[in-house]
Amino acid sequence: MNLGLFQHDVNVVWDLAPHDLAIMDYIIREKPEACVATGGRQLNGHADMAFISLNFPGNVVAHINVNWLSPVKVRTTLIGGKKRMLVWNDLEADEKIKVYDTGVEIKNGQGVYDLLVSYRSGDIWTPKVEQTEALKVELEYFVRCIQDDLTPHNDGIAGLRVVKMLEAADRSLKERGRAVLL
Repeated sequence: MNLGLFQHDVNVVWDLAPHDLAIMDYIIREKPEACVATGGRQLNGHADMAFISLNFPGNVVAHINVNWLSPVKVRTTLIGGKKRMLVWNDLEADEKIKVYDTGVEIKNGQGVYDLLVSYRSGDIWTPKVEQTEALKVELEYFVRCIQDDLTPHNDGIAGLRVVKMLEAADRSLKERGRAVLL
């Protein structure tokens, strides 16, 4: 999100979401089952803000918020699990990743308390992340794949998966949040 450069030929989903979807595709490693996208058109007829939800097998859900109208720049990824949660803040200079030893445990109770929820709060730690230029690392990886005849994890098939998610989000957005099966 950022108060940013409005495009005249595409909406905010096609402009800002490809990177987030590619990261999500790499982390989740499952094909999404459905996509729901909602948003708004404030300035030029194209969606300038969008909220995308993707449902995956195993009750995994991913949410992406892209926005050209945000008064603050936000580049954050949150990954929540049963035992720990991770926050990646790309704008943070020194502590890009924080791991929270925090979770929720659900147990069956008895009677009125059929569902007992207990919260666990633990330590927060910040692993050291080498300060590198992301594009430089990506280009070095690309060259290494060519030189060593390796199939990159971000090959054309991965790109096709991202384009299919973009198309589904775009269609859902145009159809006012109707779920689109993938």
